[in-house]
Amino acid sequence: MKHILVVLLWVISSFAQQETIHVWQDEIPGSINDPDYKMEIVFTDQNVPRIYHVTDPTLDIYLATQAKAPSTAIIICPGGGYSRLAADKEGHDISLWLNKNGMSAFVLKYRLPSSKIMKDKSIGPLQDIQEAMRIVRQNAEKWNIDPHKIGVMGFSAGGHLASTIATHFNEKVYHAKEAVSARPDFSILIYPVISMDTTITHKGSRDNLLGENASEELSRKFSNELQVSTTTPPTFLVHAMDDRAVPVENSIKYALALKNFSVPAELHIFEKGGHGFGMAVNSETTESNWPELCLKWLKIRGF
Repeated sequence: MKHILVVLLWVISSFAQQETIHVWQDEIPGSINDPDYKMEIVFTDQNVPRIYHVTDPTLDIYLATQAKAPSTAIIICPGGGYSRLAADKEGHDISLWLNKNGMSAFVLKYRLPSSKIMKDKSIGPLQDIQEAMRIVRQNAEKWNIDPHKIGVMGFSAGGHLASTIATHFNEKVYHAKEAVSARPDFSILIYPVISMDTTITHKGSRDNLLGENASEELSRKFSNELQVSTTTPPTFLVHAMDDRAVPVENSIKYALALKNFSVPAELHIFEKGGHGFGMAVNSETTESNWPELCLKWLKIRGF
């Protein structure tokens, strides 16, 4: 009974957003129907919700209702090693913070790569975020959003997905009905998985996305530090030196690649923080400063 009550309370609290919409209105590209593969919300021992087995990607919409002029919007990709989604502290909580600071937010519940429901699991999440970006840009006037100020934000494996659309936004991974750009205007990457290089990657994310025996060609394709170009959007990066899950070299290599192509970038490396600190609201160490630094960066960049 207690477990049911916790689930109900989490579901109720999650509806602080105005609306939830499906990413795909028609058939999901490259999908395989498996009736036994169903979405689950599982709670940890600390009653923290984790979403598994996503089959129908959605966007939770948090509009900046107080904004008079068209607002900046950010699509958020929660982390979870491409096996689950931490949609609370890396989704809902971030959206409320963005709303408080005059920005609209969209939490993407993306499909987690699985050969049970995808013909090519390596591109499944990229398909979802490309379509999500097009949906937000296409509805910019309706939602009072500036179509030239739509960014992407990702945490951990969600950071890999965010950096993937930042570097693969022009890749045709499905047939887009509308000629709307999927390029983010900026990206914010928090303790992100960037590389599929086995010496620095997060093995779980790599194996879930590409498979345990991924080819060198596929590994390079999704090592996003190798895919940066002059069209990659400006980027704000945050990482902790003591991150034992996703080595800090992921952010460092991406920042250096951005520098090499003269893409505006800012990298903050903190001594402490570990992995998965979210907004670090209860932390007494310096990684708790990243939200304020991020707001300043967005303001300086004109977003």
